Amino acid sequence: MIRSDHTTLEASPRKGRNLVETVSQRLRETILRGELKPGEKLASESGLTQQYQVSRTVIREAIASLRADGLVEVRHGVGVFVLAPQPGLHRGLRGVDPSRVSSIIEMLEVRAAIEIEAAGLAAGRCSPAQQELIFECLDSMKQQIAASASTIDSDRAFHLAIADSTNNPRFRELLEAIGQQMIPRSLLQEDDGDTSPPDYLSQIQNEHERIARAIAERDEAAARDAMRMHLKGSQQRYRSLMRRS
Repeated sequence: MIRSDHTTLEASPRKGRNLVETVSQRLRETILRGELKPGEKLASESGLTQQYQVSRTVIREAIASLRADGLVEVRHGVGVFVLAPQPGLHRGLRGVDPSRVSSIIEMLEVRAAIEIEAAGLAAGRCSPAQQELIFECLDSMKQQIAASASTIDSDRAFHLAIADSTNNPRFRELLEAIGQQMIPRSLLQEDDGDTSPPDYLSQIQNEHERIARAIAERDEAAARDAMRMHLKGSQQRYRSLMRRS
């Protein structure tokens, strides 16, 4: 049985909250209140998109958040189903300490170990639909940069889309364990916005485009190299910040 929340996000306050957090919190509350019980199926992706008046990317990220919390499972080709809560189960990695740049670098090193190989596998295995989603995330970031809006959520969605394109669910699981902190600049903002300089965001966007093109061209070596350059470059940028501090 599928329950429906008829209140759309357009009617709710958004200050201090992003769309992914809002949708995931709404769904989380519905599950924890028992309105959706273990074994029940969530509405379809298109149904949730219409219900909350948000993009498919937002819905996918919200579902990913619930999945990371162990509240739902995704059965490919069937749908998303509610799981029984498991109190006390440890999930995720120890949080990054934003006051220590070295902690951010540690996390980036772990990401490099995962995502360089993921990019290569994605280039060899991705479907046309998966390629399309990668470029949708890329286009979202481009539009957000032009509008001086936060790219943090779409940046994370881009990397998760590549993980999904490996067609090995363990890659997404590992990145989900890192959580929102996988995009380091989200830890350094004073609020939920993104105050990164435009030239920095433009550089990041160029690096993302190289990764996406290599995957689309099915060039595994180039995809690994592009992801390596991107994440190693991020490490270097934060090392420079640490030296200045």
